[in-house]
Amino acid sequence: MEKAVLITIGDEILSGNTIDTNSNFIAAELKNIGIKVIQIFTISDEVETIKNTLKIAFETGDLVITTGGLGPTRDDKTKKALAEFFDDEIALDEVTFNHLKGYMERRGRADILERNREQAFVPAKSVVFQNHYGTAPCMMMEQNGKLSFSLPGVPYEVKPLIKDQIIPYLQGRFSLHYIHTRIVSVVGIPESILADIIEDWELALPGNLALSYLPVGTRVKLRLTASGDNETILKQQTEDEIQKLLPLVKGHVIATSEDKIEQILAEMLTEKQMTIATAESCTGGELAKMITSVPGSSKHFLGGVVAYATEKKVKILNVSQETVDQFTVVSEQVAQEMAKGCQELFDSHISLSTTGVAGPGKGEDGKEVGTVFYTIRVNEKEVTSKLYLPHLERVDFMDFVAQKVIQDLVGLLISG
Repeated sequence: MEKAVLITIGDEILSGNTIDTNSNFIAAELKNIGIKVIQIFTISDEVETIKNTLKIAFETGDLVITTGGLGPTRDDKTKKALAEFFDDEIALDEVTFNHLKGYMERRGRADILERNREQAFVPAKSVVFQNHYGTAPCMMMEQNGKLSFSLPGVPYEVKPLIKDQIIPYLQGRFSLHYIHTRIVSVVGIPESILADIIEDWELALPGNLALSYLPVGTRVKLRLTASGDNETILKQQTEDEIQKLLPLVKGHVIATSEDKIEQILAEMLTEKQMTIATAESCTGGELAKMITSVPGSSKHFLGGVVAYATEKKVKILNVSQETVDQFTVVSEQVAQEMAKGCQELFDSHISLSTTGVAGPGKGEDGKEVGTVFYTIRVNEKEVTSKLYLPHLERVDFMDFVAQKVIQDLVGLLISG
């Protein structure tokens, strides 16, 4: 078993009202055990559509995973489609019903058990994986040695079902290759130029190693994925290739293992025993959110201020009103005073500040949408930069700026 097809069921996904995060998560988990996702479908909750998509999926893949479309009524279209596709019938599963009953009682909702009783009706031939975080079970069906798993659509229900039950099941049932992945993060080289620089190295990679280019902001993540029967050999093989790569991109590598820039920063701060604080305006707390998303961040993150209003920058961060009047609130000078005020407020080794115009309208001082100044202050050393990103929508702007600020900080810490 090496190929998987994912099917997301639900009109809310097709309408754009809900983002499909399940497929991304499932594909990553399957990749870790050597199963490659070759197709992802997003379809409406209609019986014939589901059946037709299942037919295509089973023609191309060995494993099919569906998410969404499971409701609390007996006329649930996904279950009906599964039963018809696998020539089965819907029946009450007593084990599932008892599990559902216990789930409701533990939450003090036994009064609505009958309303949800229909979720214990499943295709008779299915193997049920009980859902410990919701009421819709996961159903596994088999056809000619190929498997289908049907999961609910709620992400916090999908994740434990995949990680705690389905992945272990697949590992136990099938002989799967080991997969080993390493990330080399490169900054300061555009992707196209980077590809030219490392072309000979890439072409000489062993056949069981695959390289992917993953641009994130102004960083390029080079992902090396090795597959084989011996995990120890794979790890050494990958390390050997990375050592061949490093001289080609010397001075531009900020990490050779971790994927996320905030994780890279966390390790550096821990190693250097440095503390950090944030003073944000246009990023709206995105910097603080990224830093605190890493477990153990309380060791180095002291706190943050989202001083959105100009008067709060003055009152809380000690930005001079005269500086604002002379240079405007979106300026290099204000970013610098925000960072210094933040460092003093939290007594941190490092402070980060952002001030800009996220849009969609111009700033109160007339600055164009997409203009941002940010300051990185490390002890007494201070670096201020400007970006102009008029093409980015508000949320993308905030994410890009936060990524860039942390990336620049990592670069400063590496350079000393």
